Amino acid sequence: MQTIIFIFKIIIFVFVVSTSHGGITSIIDGTPLKVIKDELDGLAFIDQRLSIIYPLIQTFKNTISSDPLNITGSWVGSDICSYRGFYCDNPPDNKTATTIASIDFNGFQLTAPSLDGFLDQLPDLALFHANSNFFSGTISPNIANLPYLYELDISNNLFSGSFPNSILGMNSLSFLDIRFNLFTGSIPPQLFTKDLDILFVNNNNFIQKLADVLGNSHILYLTLANNRFYGPIPRTIAKYLSGLSEILLLNNMLSECLPYELGLLRETVVFDAGNNLLTGPLPFSLGCLKKAEVVNFAGNLLYGMVPEVVCAMGRLVNLSLSDNYFIQLGPICRGLMMKGVLDVRNNCIPGLPSQRPVRECAAFFANRRYCSYMQTYHYLPCWLPHFSDSPMSLSELAPSPF
Repeated sequence: MQTIIFIFKIIIFVFVVSTSHGGITSIIDGTPLKVIKDELDGLAFIDQRLSIIYPLIQTFKNTISSDPLNITGSWVGSDICSYRGFYCDNPPDNKTATTIASIDFNGFQLTAPSLDGFLDQLPDLALFHANSNFFSGTISPNIANLPYLYELDISNNLFSGSFPNSILGMNSLSFLDIRFNLFTGSIPPQLFTKDLDILFVNNNNFIQKLADVLGNSHILYLTLANNRFYGPIPRTIAKYLSGLSEILLLNNMLSECLPYELGLLRETVVFDAGNNLLTGPLPFSLGCLKKAEVVNFAGNLLYGMVPEVVCAMGRLVNLSLSDNYFIQLGPICRGLMMKGVLDVRNNCIPGLPSQRPVRECAAFFANRRYCSYMQTYHYLPCWLPHFSDSPMSLSELAPSPF
């Protein structure tokens, strides 16, 4: 035990010297380093790695200005593995050692001006979850030096600035959640070439053309909602996002007509592009979304008939087309409406309740509407027994279901 304490004091001396210029002293607003050093006297740690982490935690603790749940009240003494929010395990490079492997601050409501000097200095960290706190500032470039971090969740905080490009250098990262923050600017396209499984960037202030964001990816869950992405949904969407089960594009500024290639998203269970500026008819190809359960195009400028082939999707639980300008509904779609699956309120469909005023519909259709690739709107890139005799190639038109 005496040997561990002796080694630990040497480590602390080196740590203090190496951070005396803009390190601990500046982080804790001039709090004397001697205060932390005095706390160390007599402490014994079960592993040297924990002895190195101790001053990092105590320094970070001193930056926390609000702790309504008294979380940091447990951050006392040498048993770091018992601190609330900290979890120990064996690091990958030494199965006999003990270190902080994960941190879970979710819902702690802690307030601190920055995570710099803390998060980016934990070399064995694999998971960092800090949803629903009041952390702010930017993300340190040093985070790219954490070799094992594969889950990073800093959602629902007050982080700001541009997208933290240092994340692009994290080869181990598979889960990234930065939603509900104040990030601005654009998302680097290189992000979509990384081996991410889950990417949540919704509810920030990112603004850029959607086509400039998407790239080759095997992402399974993607949320881009509640930002300011603009432009059309690119025809390459199926090429880049063919494996996604959820695609959330709602509450942006997307415009122009829907590409028929949406029907090639064969793994998609949820597709939500509500509250944008999308226009044109619904492509018949949407009927090929065999796994789709939730499809939302509410709050756009779509018009024409609602294709029966779309309403015939077998797994539909919710199809929301409200607040558009559709004018026709067939028997299959009317059956879905009666079941509460299809919502077509506030459209221009004669004979249905809760539709737009006639004058409002007339004003909309007074302007000429045009979509490029209009001939593709009847393409069916799959075989549907009740609507076609065989799969349709891209050079063929599917027969009308009416």
